[in-house]
Amino acid sequence: MSLLPFPSLAGSQKATTIPPKLPTGDIHDFDFFVGNWTSVNRRLKKRWVGSTDWDVFPNTIRCESRMGGVVNIDEVVFPTKGWSGMTIRTFNTEKRQWSLYWVNSRTGELFPPVVGGFTGDSGEFYGDDTDEGRAIKVVFRWKRLGPDTAHWEQAFSLDGKQWETNWMAEHTRVKG
Repeated sequence: MSLLPFPSLAGSQKATTIPPKLPTGDIHDFDFFVGNWTSVNRRLKKRWVGSTDWDVFPNTIRCESRMGGVVNIDEVVFPTKGWSGMTIRTFNTEKRQWSLYWVNSRTGELFPPVVGGFTGDSGEFYGDDTDEGRAIKVVFRWKRLGPDTAHWEQAFSLDGKQWETNWMAEHTRVKG
């Protein structure tokens, strides 16, 4: 198995490690994402084997803010896949951190959260999960690219040092 260093959204090839202190953020970190979006997804067809074969598919998103910004939710529909998903983001006002939870319509399972926040236009969120029966580390990275575009990606790691990016999405705001 060949795991690649997880490149930063700025294009660096430096390996990423989990920071000793998780990033913090602001209650308004996800305000930019409120509204309707279309996205182009690239998801690895096979993880953990050094694959570069990507499945490319669209989705639509509707995102809302609730409870004065403490909760941010989005519903994602993958029309070519026949399933949908929802992200539930909650902001801990004391820790100043977001917890991001994912659930999909295929299983109905609420996945463990990734936790973190934004610094400027870049967000990092870390957590623990399992994949194919193995304990893994997970990172979500967000990049705000202006008012109408954003980039999201997910990477997995077995050791918290070497990461494999396995899903990326380019989001474009729906006008009107």
